Amino acid sequence: MAHFVEHLREHAFFYYLAGVPLLGIAAQWLAWRLRLPSILLLLGIGVAVGSFVSPDELLAHLADVDANTSEIGSRVLFPIVSLSVAVILFEGGLTLRFHELKEAGSGVLRLVTIGAVASWTLTSLAAVVLLGLDVRIAALVGAILVVTGPTVVAPMLRQIQPSRRIASAVKWEGIVIDPIGAILAVLVFEFVFAHAGHATFGAIAVMLLKTTAIGLVIGVVTAGILVQAVKRYWIPDFLHGVVFLTVAMGVFALSNLLQEESGLVTVTILGIALANQKSVSIHHVLEFKEHLRVLLISCLFIVLGSRVDPMNVWSLGFGGAAFLASMILIVRPVSVFLATIGSTLTVQERVFLSFLAPRGIVAAAVSSVFALKLASWSGAGFSNAEFAKQADAIVPITFLVIVGTVFVYGIFAAPLARWLKLADPNPQGILFASAEPCIREIAKQVQSEGFTVLLVDTNYGYIAAAKMAGLPAECASILSDHVREELDLSGIGRLLAVTANDEVNSLAVREFAFLFGRVNVYQLTPWDEGSGKRTSISEHLRGRLLFDETLNHDALVSRFVRGFQVKTTKLTDEFTYKDFRARYGDTAIVLFVIDEAKKLEICSLEAPVDPKAGQSMIALVEPIAESAVGTTEEQA
Repeated sequence: MAHFVEHLREHAFFYYLAGVPLLGIAAQWLAWRLRLPSILLLLGIGVAVGSFVSPDELLAHLADVDANTSEIGSRVLFPIVSLSVAVILFEGGLTLRFHELKEAGSGVLRLVTIGAVASWTLTSLAAVVLLGLDVRIAALVGAILVVTGPTVVAPMLRQIQPSRRIASAVKWEGIVIDPIGAILAVLVFEFVFAHAGHATFGAIAVMLLKTTAIGLVIGVVTAGILVQAVKRYWIPDFLHGVVFLTVAMGVFALSNLLQEESGLVTVTILGIALANQKSVSIHHVLEFKEHLRVLLISCLFIVLGSRVDPMNVWSLGFGGAAFLASMILIVRPVSVFLATIGSTLTVQERVFLSFLAPRGIVAAAVSSVFALKLASWSGAGFSNAEFAKQADAIVPITFLVIVGTVFVYGIFAAPLARWLKLADPNPQGILFASAEPCIREIAKQVQSEGFTVLLVDTNYGYIAAAKMAGLPAECASILSDHVREELDLSGIGRLLAVTANDEVNSLAVREFAFLFGRVNVYQLTPWDEGSGKRTSISEHLRGRLLFDETLNHDALVSRFVRGFQVKTTKLTDEFTYKDFRARYGDTAIVLFVIDEAKKLEICSLEAPVDPKAGQSMIALVEPIAESAVGTTEEQA
């Protein structure tokens, strides 16, 4: 046992490096299962880990130095954190498309300018009044807490599922505001501390212009070079993801070398420029970056959380609780309503934005960096003990706001969005990739039961017939960017790829798995199912197979030609599923099951149906069987 303990102590850093990702991904999975904000679990695990071992202590032990552990964290930990934040913001920029700003663009611009200034001013005032901070430190805290961030906004949007317009506004604000907040913090620090208040506004303006210019020039030029490199096949496919990653980190470092904190602007603009160019596809790069982002967020929150002493947060007392309450109930709502005066955002959208501003990894990282800087400045010109004590409070204040805002918004934002009719957290609607006559009949029956449907087809005649029948329809290819980016998919959470072309169906489920998740994309059984490897479509290219293994596209059309109809049947204790089978025989195929909570279940090969009393079935039945029976239980 003693040997085991000695081995564990000797190799503690190795096991820490292995354990943190494991704990982080476990927390992400648990949060997904429980439908909770993952950041809460990650921070909780981080604090728990920190009560046993600190990353600063491990680094100091590894370096075999006797220096202050915070200094070790500054030397080793925060460069890693900074690069990780750069990757996260780069990935966030890759998700920002200009077409999303058609409706909410003016509102987003106002939020990241007027809203940022209002938030900074009000937060600084609250820090002075409620926490008793020195005005200089309060101004720095206000700048740090301007940010929201993709690390917490993106997971919450997945949980809330708001409308496309409000989701775009929240996503754009969350990503763009991060570099703005970081730059604002640098400007405040330079003006108030580095130059002891003697820096001129002209010098500050020059610094701001230099930061913006460096970010724009390096970001846009680098994006152009990467696009040409991919377009001309200078980079092999297997290196695309890692080349984009390393280039993003490289330009981040270069920008920071030229001007402090300009790197965040550079990587954000680099991501936006790549996302909005039309020359090459970067979808595969984005998928790689998204996986990396999840891993980085999982590790960073645990590591940074383990550096926080809960007693320091607790010591903020009533003032800290009042400050947090003011951030949620006063600062954010006032900032949003001031910023959106005259915008196209509705009152409901403004209310929702007023109660969604969680802080994330950028606030945590920036606060830690500036707290370390202030520690050195307090020893070189600011020797007042009270000032040093307040500087040490920056990190606990920031983590109090992170935990508090994530908890409050994580719990209440989804119900608020539903109450404001801006979200459907469990969309039951169906996107049909086809508008053929038989598909129109199925979609019409689903719509009649109260579920949202949308039909997409390249055949204008089919689309016109669908609209005449009262079905929402769009003439477009299911594989086009128009469908994924332009159409309003509010209330729709599943895809049924039911075209006559099995290859198109397979491509469609691959495209929409990114949007709906693999569990919610379905396709008809291919005509060559079971014919062997030489001709059948590869398993990894398929979605979940629909309805029945014999019901490929030709078989489905054949049934409608023979007079089959789509019927809804309500099951009761008197008329059971067994009775339904006795009436319609084996030719009837159950397509959907609707439970008593109005949840629509799509029947698939991997999930055989077992309808119960109280549920309804939408089935494809032969009318001859119905004519042989007197009274029916169906509702046409």
